[in-house]
Amino acid sequence: MDKISVVGLELAKNVFQVHGINDKGEAVLLKRLSRSQVKKFFTKLPPCLVGIEACGGCHYWSRSLSGLGHEVRIMAPAFVEPYLKSNKNDRNDAEAICEAVQRPTMRFVTPKSPEQQAILHLHHALSNHLRAVLAEFGICLPQGTNSISQRFAGILEDGENELPMLTRYLLAELKAEHDQLIDRVKRLERQLKSWHENNERSQRLETIPGIGLLTASALAATVGDGEGFRNGRQLAAYLGLVPRQASSGGKERLLGISKRGDGYLRSLLIHGARAVIHHVRRRLKKGLPGGNAWVEQLLQRCHVNEVAVALANKTARIAWVLLKKQETYRASRVSA
Repeated sequence: MDKISVVGLELAKNVFQVHGINDKGEAVLLKRLSRSQVKKFFTKLPPCLVGIEACGGCHYWSRSLSGLGHEVRIMAPAFVEPYLKSNKNDRNDAEAICEAVQRPTMRFVTPKSPEQQAILHLHHALSNHLRAVLAEFGICLPQGTNSISQRFAGILEDGENELPMLTRYLLAELKAEHDQLIDRVKRLERQLKSWHENNERSQRLETIPGIGLLTASALAATVGDGEGFRNGRQLAAYLGLVPRQASSGGKERLLGISKRGDGYLRSLLIHGARAVIHHVRRRLKKGLPGGNAWVEQLLQRCHVNEVAVALANKTARIAWVLLKKQETYRASRVSA
């Protein structure tokens, strides 16, 4: 068999597909592997370039194959899809991955360490449990978990709301479960805070207005040292905070934001931007300086939602600079 130089690996739960080519670009390996065979196969294979798609388990396999001497590159599925020549199946997907990983302009995902993955799992456990608890009640209450604790007892005791007794018992059980989940959320928050206090990158990000504990720790765990992005705009694009384009014939047409990439992190940044805008508008109503001239100018000509996205985009770019250059946010320098 000719020496294999590039491998496209289609990840799955139990069955993996391998597509390998030699230095001439000729396909010399088409093979299906079970999960238990993957490490054995790559242990015997001479070091080569391995391409995989970003999906569940990709960071684990990146670390495992890199430990065997291979150069592993992770790509977003959206960037691999244009190289799919025919119908979608494991064999064609592996070939497309093998083709895409060789492109000089391809953008790659930065592999995450086990610690980074763990901190992101804490984030998603926190948000998912909160949403699940609020959805279980089916009662119109103001946003936030505090409103449940404050008003739930009154709802159960209200004899005029026509709730059947069986429903009241059910709601009482759900409230007890809710309280248990809130306690669990608080424990997760303490773990996040402990991690944040011992992570220099996360602390550096928290100095940016609109970024708190949750956003700082999520950004630090996702972006790392910023080496995976060429500039701040690439990070903003990865988070879906840049406009979609439908340009043709020399005419530029910009649409709404692309909403690609990490939706959870994008949501955190936009909510943080809303908090900054709220602070600026409140100060302006009192006749005080808003404290952010750039936001004040945007508010005069744009809708508040557009301002929030623009500020989130700017925050993401600033975050990349701080991570890349290992600096702390300084308002005077940014304003200048």
